[in-house]
Order: sequence, then structure tokens, then C-alpha cells
Amino acid sequence: MSPPKPPSRPDHVSLWRYMQLFRADILSAQPARLYRARMAEFRTPFFRSFLMNQPDLVKTVLKDRPDDFPKSDRIGEGLRPLLGNSVFLTNGDVWKRQRRIIDPAFEGGRLRETFPAIWNASEAAAGRLQEGVSEIEAQTSHAAADVIFRTLFSIPIENELAAAVFEEFRTYQRSQPILNLAAFVPLPRWMPRLFRGDTRASAARIRALITQLVVQRADEIALGTAPQDLATKIMTTADPVTGETFSPEEMVDQVAIFFLAGHETSASALAWALYLMALYPDWQDKVAAEAQALEICDFSVMSKLPITRDVFRETLRLYPPVPMMVRQATQTEQFRDRSAPRGSQLVISPWHLHRHERLWERPDDFDPARWHTENGKSCQRDAYIPFSAGARVCTGAGFAMVEGVLILARLLRDFEVETVPNRDPVPVAHLTVRARDGIWLNLRKRQR
Repeated sequence: MSPPKPPSRPDHVSLWRYMQLFRADILSAQPARLYRARMAEFRTPFFRSFLMNQPDLVKTVLKDRPDDFPKSDRIGEGLRPLLGNSVFLTNGDVWKRQRRIIDPAFEGGRLRETFPAIWNASEAAAGRLQEGVSEIEAQTSHAAADVIFRTLFSIPIENELAAAVFEEFRTYQRSQPILNLAAFVPLPRWMPRLFRGDTRASAARIRALITQLVVQRADEIALGTAPQDLATKIMTTADPVTGETFSPEEMVDQVAIFFLAGHETSASALAWALYLMALYPDWQDKVAAEAQALEICDFSVMSKLPITRDVFRETLRLYPPVPMMVRQATQTEQFRDRSAPRGSQLVISPWHLHRHERLWERPDDFDPARWHTENGKSCQRDAYIPFSAGARVCTGAGFAMVEGVLILARLLRDFEVETVPNRDPVPVAHLTVRARDGIWLNLRKRQR
């Protein structure tokens, strides 16, 4: 049994129709041939775009020469009202300074320090589940948001401010397409961007709430009463080059992306993992058995969940939360037999690369055991980038793997999940890869 594929568009449609499809949902706009192509070119009257679907090309852009291929401003335009000048959108020296301040908070030892908060969030998530049919994306969003607030600000999701941010973000995430018109038309800087009014207003409300959290934490740091969590670590870390710390406004930008990246992506991956477990009960039982064998709740349990880790890794292959990344050529480049002019958009798509027919054995099959085959090991090195790669690899990649694996195991320890007839989810791209009408599962208490 294979997970359902997104619908493919015809190979030949008008530019206007393609723009409509692309804006509504990136995944349904993709033709089947792109899952075989090593490279593809897409031309508009305004710019040229190239899909980089070959491992050595991806390596050139992400790992070997990242400074020559900065993030595209066109893609960032759609997220700027929420994320401001965050590390997700910046380039060059500004980005490097931000990473020098942020990265120490996510270094190895910090995972052990934050583990109790993740464990507590997983316990709370299991406690919220009830038997019966449930829209599981709502549950995983709640759990992932709880993790973020517990690890970042040492507060549970039930905290008044945390709950307000979470509820407002639920409004934002469905109103925000991953691209806006600026992705297609190189608008002058002075021209207003065509954001939806509700999207802009929601982003402003989220930033106002985050500002309250940042101001409160700054006061606690000044008084010496701040907990030693991720927010305190980041706000008190000085750039080793300049000696500067983040200003309050800069910290609001960073918290916004931590919430977006750490909550939205984890929620997406967890929901799809639970759906896949409902499709494949044999694997579900293996994950549950691992979880039920745990006797302690410290960081050492992570080494006792190898099957769960393989399941979560395979979920990230089939449903990478961020389906596409866009870089921009700063000079004319030669890729394969094509010339990419300066300013070209270079699209690196985990969605296509992870399902590439020339690279993976049975690319559309769910098979966690593949990671122990020669093909799986080779592709993991060269064609698996759920967290990007190179200098801009996600800072929280290790954090996400601990969170996703632990919560998945914890939920399946107590509950069996089954598919609901006639409610097969269809993957679409909002801020991340979500299901068009949600992921509906039937939950039953698991017998030990």
C-alpha cells in the first residue's frame, strides 16, 4: 500500500492558470514528469525558474557555495508581516550574525536540558486524547505549540499569553499561502505588497502577543529571576564578533520564526506520521511496543526508540514539512546543459527529491526499513533534506527529531489509530505540507 499522491496538473497550461494553481497549492501544480527530471526550467515574462532535482546540483547550491545562492526575497515577501527580519528570511552578514547568537542555544547539551519539557508536553498531549474520531492535525498542533512554549519560555500552552498566540496562529496559518504575487512579479520596493487583509492583521496580533512575552522575559533577566530556558539563553548570548545581543524587536522576529518553524513543521510531521501508522498497523504495533518497554523518562530513552526514529524519518521523506526552498543566483551559472541568468530562481524541492524515481527504490512506498539498505543509506546522504542542508540547515533539526520521535511513541503507547472510511487526506501546501480537509483518525485505547 502506498500513501496517496497529490494530484498532478497537465504538462501544458497557460501561465495565468499555472500561477493560480501555484498560489492555491504548490503540490497540485506539479506535473508527474518532475518526479523523474534531474533539472527543469520554468519561464515567465518576469524571471526564469529552475528546479534543481539532482543531488550534485543541490550540493552546489546548499553546501558548496551558499553565499552565491542566497534566499530569494520573492518568497520571503509572503512571510515578512509575521517574521520581520528573522533568521529565516535574512541573508549575508545579517544572517551570519543572527546564527552566531542563536546556534549556541541549540548545541548538543541543550537537548538534554530541554528534554524534561518535551517529555512533559508529550504526557500532556497523551492526556488530551480521547477515544473516537478526531482531526489529528489539531491535536498535533496543540502538542507542538506546547513544546515550543515549554522549551522557549518555560510556560505550558495553558498559560494565557501562550494560549492567545496559539489561537491566533491557527487563524494565520490557513489564511497565509506560501507565496504571494511577489513570487511571480518583481515588484519595486516602493509598491505595496498584496497581502490578504486578514493575514496582515493576524500577523500583527501574533507579533503584539510575542512582544509581551519578550518584554516580560527581559524584565526577568534584568532582575535575575529568569529561568534558564531557550529564550533566556538566546537573549543573553552576545555575538562573539560584535559583542551585541538581540534588541527586543530582533528577538520578536526570532521568536516568531521559532514558533513557525518549531510548531508548524513539527505539527505537520507528527500528523502525517500518525496517519501512516493508521495505514500500516504492523509498524504501529512496533512503535507501541518500543514505547511500552520504556521504564524511565530521561534523555537516555531516545536510544531505545530506533524503530520509531525510522518511522519518523520515513514520514519526513514522504511528507517533508517544507516542500520547496528557493534560492537566487547572484551571477550567471551553468547547470548541466542550461544557463541560469543572474537573478534566476533556483527551486530545491524536498517534495520531489525525496520521491525521485531515478534515486529511490520504490519512492512512493512507506518503508521505514529502507534506511538500513544500501539505497536508503546512499539517498540519506545525497537526496534527503527535510531540514535543508549546508550552512542554512535548520538550527533545530536535532531538537525536532527528539520531539517528533518522543511524542509519536508516547501517543501510540496509549492509543491505537485507524483510518476513517472515505476520509483519505490529500496533501496540500499551506505554510507546511498539511491535509486539505484535515487528517481524521479513529482513536482507541490500546490494550497493554
